[in-house]
Parts: sequence; structure tokens; C-alpha cells
Amino acid sequence: MHNDPYQIVKRLVITEKNMDMNPLNKYVFEVDIRANKVEIGKAVAKLFSVDILSVNTLRAKAEHKKFGSRSVKKKASKKAIITVAAGQSINLLD
Repeated sequence: MHNDPYQIVKRLVITEKNMDMNPLNKYVFEVDIRANKVEIGKAVAKLFSVDILSVNTLRAKAEHKKFGSRSVKKKASKKAIITVAAGQSINLLD
């Protein structure tokens, strides 16, 4: 589908819960909704020069939020939980 890893991996998701997974060598990324696990794994490996052990994905459905009399639609998104090899890490500050 995509050849450019920058189109597949949108951003690193940094939350308190996700930071607790870092000692387990797991990192969470927001990814393109059309990307599959193989493409995501190759893109992260190329961008961060790490060995990927597993890729787990989850999709968030589009939902409507109501703000007073206005209704706003939140877009659907996809996240990937990447497990890297022991002894390797992704620098969160770059």
C-alpha cells in the first residue's frame, strides 16, 4: 500500500498508561487506518532501527460528540502496539 514509512506511522502516542509499558519494550503509535500489521512493523523498524517482535493493532470507531447544540464527528483512528526486541528501545525525545 504505502512505500513511505512516514505516511504509515503518524505519531508516537505518549500517555501515562503507555509510558508504563516502556519497561516491557512496548510502544504505542497512531498509524494510517489502511495500514496492515506487516507494513506497520516494517515502517517502525525502518524509522527507529529496531527489531520488531510483534505488532498488535486496534481501531477506534468514528463517534459523535455533542457540545451544547452543536454535534461534532470524531474521525476513526488506528493505533499499533509495537513490541521491540529485548535490549532495544525507541528514544521518545526525538
